[in-house]
Amino acid sequence: MKINVAKSSGFCFGVRRAIEISKRLAESEKKVYVLGDIVHNSFVVSELEEKGIKKTKRLKKGTDSILIIRAHGAAKKTFTKAKKAGYEIIDATCPKVKDIYEIARRLEKTNKIIIIGDREHDEVKGIAGQLKKKPITIESPLDINIRKMRRVKKAAVVTQSTQSIDNIEEVMEVLSQIIPKIKLYNTTCRITRVKQKEIRSLPIGNDVVLIIGSRTSANTKRLYQISKKINKNTHWIESSKGLKKTWFKGRRKVGIMAGASTPEKITSEVVEKLKKIDKLPRSKK
Repeated sequence: MKINVAKSSGFCFGVRRAIEISKRLAESEKKVYVLGDIVHNSFVVSELEEKGIKKTKRLKKGTDSILIIRAHGAAKKTFTKAKKAGYEIIDATCPKVKDIYEIARRLEKTNKIIIIGDREHDEVKGIAGQLKKKPITIESPLDINIRKMRRVKKAAVVTQSTQSIDNIEEVMEVLSQIIPKIKLYNTTCRITRVKQKEIRSLPIGNDVVLIIGSRTSANTKRLYQISKKINKNTHWIESSKGLKKTWFKGRRKVGIMAGASTPEKITSEVVEKLKKIDKLPRSKK
């Protein structure tokens, strides 16, 4: 089999930055905590835990402790609560996500803010948590409450950094027919756009497509959804353990795309296992 790994596979800038910050802090004499997962990848989280960085869900007393704000960011009230608890806060929020914060806060003065994104995702909660008034979050065109939207006369729309371009366009098509004054500020990050562009061609030129990333990763989920529509032989795996030999029977080309939180080591292990599968004797018909 010919194995084709997408050029844009693997870590994005924000994820790489958050991991590097965490690894440096692991050498500190203070206790180091992270609120939730530093990035959405179980292998990265486990590696950092082995280095002594503890994951926490609740902020307890933080005397002589460091709290890392994960790459997806956090609401303003989280920072306030952490400071009151006594933590030294190290903000590893992706700079691109911080840009969304700034845009949303600025536009809130004269607009109703609408966020296109996954309502329960950490990044979306972080964006909403920057604002004085509760924004409207829309996940897809089917999620639009037309009666509620008709009350909005002027709106500014920001997007989760890993949103599907197709989904954004579909949502905006509906909203534009309902809200008199509406403007989209497309805040999807560059690497998201690059990955989504590449994943539209990868399924066409390969018999099988593998998407590598954790089930909690929003950008990986999006890549899988796009590829699956184009090539039904698309499979979402977290590591080489998820590979099944039957997927590759009679197949000659395999395309691989790794999500923005997937370590290069995991992708390399998938490639190596594929090479072993390819060397196995093929059953005769």
